[in-house]
Amino acid sequence: MTDMEKKVMVRLCAKILTETELYDTDMEVCNLIDWVCLSEQIMTNNNTIRNLTGEYKKIEPDCREGVREQLERMKELCEECNSLYEKRNDLKGQKQKIEKSLER
Repeated sequence: MTDMEKKVMVRLCAKILTETELYDTDMEVCNLIDWVCLSEQIMTNNNTIRNLTGEYKKIEPDCREGVREQLERMKELCEECNSLYEKRNDLKGQKQKIEKSLER
């Protein structure tokens, strides 16, 4: 069914709803109209989901790559900090040795 056919059916359902009491008196008519209206809502919802998923898929690789780069940089920073902490501890040890020798 084309989009135009669907729009015509929805408009027809709306016209039937406003011009007659069939919706209230005939359960089959009520169910058919509800089915058409719900089908249109489902299609709209599915299209929105597809659009959002497509947008997500376009953005995701760049985000992941950016995260990878940031994680690598964070890893480098941590390694550099650890190295500096070790160097600081070594320097403190050397300083303490010198201080001890000066106390004598």
